[in-house]
Amino acid sequence: MAGAGGRSENTKVGHRGEDIACEFLMGQGHSIIGRNWRSGHLEIDIISLDGIGIHFVEVKTRRPPLQAAPQECVNTTKQRRVARAAQNWMAKNGFAEAECHFDIVSVVIDGEKIFSEYFPDAYIPSLF
Repeated sequence: MAGAGGRSENTKVGHRGEDIACEFLMGQGHSIIGRNWRSGHLEIDIISLDGIGIHFVEVKTRRPPLQAAPQECVNTTKQRRVARAAQNWMAKNGFAEAECHFDIVSVVIDGEKIFSEYFPDAYIPSLF
């Protein structure tokens, strides 16, 4: 039965994936400047800054069995929502002129094994 306990476990797995993604990004020279930023019903998982600009990072974390690669779950609807949230964040935080990038980090947690993959500039939203 997928009750509140199931959602709680999914939340834990999602947060673990975001922690893994943050560690990876910091190892690549990014500074994490925001996590789980919300604007109404819109959310950005990770906001980071590096030498080339600001990154809005969607993290998809899954456990086997997989029906599709996690990054494939970032469909055009999700991309539009992240782009709208990014516009809001940029306007509120004085980054209106910054170079922005939309990245995806895919994380698969299989017991103690962790597989992650980074997709920089995974998509270019039509809003920009």
